[in-house]
Amino acid sequence: MTETLSPKKAVRLRGRSFLALALSPEKPFAEWLEGLDDLARRSTGFFLNRPIVLDIAGLTLTKDELAGLVGEFEKRNVRIMGIEGALPSLLGPGMPPEMRGGRAAGDIEVPETPTSPSGKADTAGQAAAARAPLPVSSALNQPHSLIVEESVRSGQSIVFPEGDVTVLGSVASGAEIIAGGSIHVYGALRGRVLAGSAGNPNARIFCRKLEAELIAIDGLYKTAEDLEPALVGKSMQAWLEGDALKAAPLA
Repeated sequence: MTETLSPKKAVRLRGRSFLALALSPEKPFAEWLEGLDDLARRSTGFFLNRPIVLDIAGLTLTKDELAGLVGEFEKRNVRIMGIEGALPSLLGPGMPPEMRGGRAAGDIEVPETPTSPSGKADTAGQAAAARAPLPVSSALNQPHSLIVEESVRSGQSIVFPEGDVTVLGSVASGAEIIAGGSIHVYGALRGRVLAGSAGNPNARIFCRKLEAELIAIDGLYKTAEDLEPALVGKSMQAWLEGDALKAAPLA
């Protein structure tokens, strides 16, 4: 008998970044948890569907104390996706995994008014929680766009999964922008930009001067070495065609 072998289907690996809320508990934990409960009462749904990382760096804990702390979060329906700064001996079966390599993305502002019954924060709260602390225009009141009115400096990270991000200045080397929609950079693009991060293959990237370290749309990316030399230093747009990331100069 002759066996017919079907061709193997390529596995598509995607890199994706998410904005996680890092909680850093302080001793005595009972008082700290009271403050957390107060926040939950004032801002209903604030922790709903948010990825939470527990940062215990600098704390001296036993394994039982850490397990008890995680249990307190579970009682409050706050799911811990990972633990940062923990000794390997503190972690094990039944505990969240160890997290490493996290980068600060700016403090998340706590909304002073309650969120809607659906658990969604008001529009201004969403914008504040999803951006680095940079001056922005009143267009932040629109739920699907974020406008940054100055250049994004090296080391800064802007994450806005709700929609498009427009930078009126430049994006420095070492800076990062992650958007659920398209990304527009009116100056030089020297850092990393990831558009369509929420699974939007129709997102695009636009910039006035391409000098990027990395561009990505919906998980497909090109590094500086992959970019066509003819595009470097020029106005450019990038988009997806199937499983290919395309880039072309702007007229």
